[in-house]
Amino acid sequence: MLKSLFKKARTLAGLAATSAAATLPASPSFSNSASAPMDSPLRTKLCIIGSGPAAHTAAIYAARAELKPILFEGYMANDIAPGGQLTTTTDVENFPGFSDGILGYDLMDRCRKQSLRFGTAIFTETVSKVDLSSSPFKILTDAKTVLADSIIVATGAVARRLNFPGSADGAGGFWNKGISACAVCDGAAPIFRNKPLAVIGGGDSAMEEATFLTKYGSKVYIIHRRDTFRASKIMQSRAVSNPKIEVIWNSVVVEAYGDGERGVLGGLKVKNVLTGEVSDLKVAGLFFAIGHEPATKFLEGQLQLDPDGYIITKPGTTQTSVPGVFAAGDVQDKKYRQAVTAAGTGCMAALEAEHYLQEVGFVESKSQL
Repeated sequence: MLKSLFKKARTLAGLAATSAAATLPASPSFSNSASAPMDSPLRTKLCIIGSGPAAHTAAIYAARAELKPILFEGYMANDIAPGGQLTTTTDVENFPGFSDGILGYDLMDRCRKQSLRFGTAIFTETVSKVDLSSSPFKILTDAKTVLADSIIVATGAVARRLNFPGSADGAGGFWNKGISACAVCDGAAPIFRNKPLAVIGGGDSAMEEATFLTKYGSKVYIIHRRDTFRASKIMQSRAVSNPKIEVIWNSVVVEAYGDGERGVLGGLKVKNVLTGEVSDLKVAGLFFAIGHEPATKFLEGQLQLDPDGYIITKPGTTQTSVPGVFAAGDVQDKKYRQAVTAAGTGCMAALEAEHYLQEVGFVESKSQL
């Protein structure tokens, strides 16, 4: 199934540009067609940067509001296929409306088709630079320049992963076959229930994920390379006082191996960094909780970011430090990082962009119709 999943993702990346060109709506909102040359910018009221639930929800709302948005979904941006992190997972069981679950790739494929249905112009190109110094804003890829009256940044955040034998998603690897970077997303899966599990990390996220996993696993190990946690005292206390949690200090994972012919994770080789001793740890699941990397480098400091690189938004809104620029999804959410919360902020961003455009006179308000 996984092999088929990634084959589909690669196919999507290869064919999406053709689909975008074929579905670009004929509209006076765009001064050029999808095949416009580099020196002839496209013009739009709204440009959306991203390809996950936040980006497509924003596109659906914006397109239905007749803003005729342009969406750049990226071409293997951050080494992930269009569709974002959900394309790297298998069953999604906590997104409303799918009682039997749905493959992450299939969910994002449906979102993409819905965006196209309402007239979103989608380009499979990665945005390399933006200019937010004046309006209209300028968005650049290797092949196109877009001038936009407003922007929604929904580029997401990539979970940090460790590289060691058995950690990859190819042959001999157990990524999505016992190894994950999201306990909340995957922890309730049948392969983890009543089995020993492990979490790598020492911060609040590691404490939270380990505590969450005690609902499903028979035992949870926290593997940390130091002899102290950097997590807050209250989060540490909750974790270490839980009878189902055991901490393995001063240790790192050096290998993951399988469970016979089942093709899933069977255990870990754990090395003590002080003594060099390598021990065997039988677990059915391993969860990386070592942070995320928000995709904000292309902004080059033009929006206010927090110390971890996440876009700062005005509380209760998706408004950034630059009027007319909005942020949705995991690129501005370091707490929840769920598909459904990303979709919610995508809706917020589209509605706020529409209101912004009305206020500055780009869109005729309903009272004037």
